[in-house]
Amino acid sequence: MSVAFHHKLPHSSVIHERAHYVPKGRVCCLAATTTKPRPNPAELAVEPRPLTAPAPPISPTRPILDDPTLKSTWGHRAWLACGCTTVLVALAKSAIASGESHVWAEPILAGAVGYVLADLGSGVYHWGIDNYGDVSTPVFGNQIDAFQGHHKWPWTITRRQPANNLHALARAVAFVVGPIDLICNDPTMLGFAAACSGCIMFSQQFHSWAHSTKSKLPPPVVALQDLGLLVSRSQHAAHHRAPYNNNYCIVSGVWNEFLDDRKVFEVLEMVLFFKFGLRPRSWSEPSSEWMEDVEEGLASS
Repeated sequence: MSVAFHHKLPHSSVIHERAHYVPKGRVCCLAATTTKPRPNPAELAVEPRPLTAPAPPISPTRPILDDPTLKSTWGHRAWLACGCTTVLVALAKSAIASGESHVWAEPILAGAVGYVLADLGSGVYHWGIDNYGDVSTPVFGNQIDAFQGHHKWPWTITRRQPANNLHALARAVAFVVGPIDLICNDPTMLGFAAACSGCIMFSQQFHSWAHSTKSKLPPPVVALQDLGLLVSRSQHAAHHRAPYNNNYCIVSGVWNEFLDDRKVFEVLEMVLFFKFGLRPRSWSEPSSEWMEDVEEGLASS
């Protein structure tokens, strides 16, 4: 004896169940079959969309020729004037003290040492902000961000006005050298301070000249570059090519070969990594932010 039961189910499927009456104590088997509905072709139709998409927006960080951030302000000019004044005062006091004491060799030698050490200092500083920190880093964040942008668009430095380019270093020089001018009368110390601080303050201008064509530079600057007294375009160009981990010095560049051949910065990177866990950018594959974006008609060549 068998009894068939029909249950009301959704319209999407029909299930036939057959129940068998069996004596008590036996197992009852239930057989079920399911029939899935066929998809409706009309429901699968997708309305065609336009093939054209809006052009991607221009990156807000891309510099432009008339970018106001490349212009000098009166505040920039004031700080540059302060920095130059402290350097000139140190130089003048050194010359006067040397004339009174008839001692010239020591101040001149100290000035030469200051010039050489300024190049080394520019390389260490450049290496540090190229490889560590970001825009949120206290004190140095803006400079780190600016140097990162410089790798992307190196041609912008040639369009940055001098006071805009130099005011940050001039401010630091004014705060450091100003007190030395007031309390020091030693010609040797003053000669060192004047040469070293002056070269550091103008290092960004030397850097700018290294990105300019010779036809756009004053003849004395070209002569100093050819003599190796200022960093040249050919030497600094290596810094803007992969792997971006050499030729950091931007005053004369006299230290670059020594530091790179002896892997001084690579050793420092290992020390910082194993001591503090700091990983430099130079260990990573260059990202798009490091790849030079040369815009036709804008890049110096």
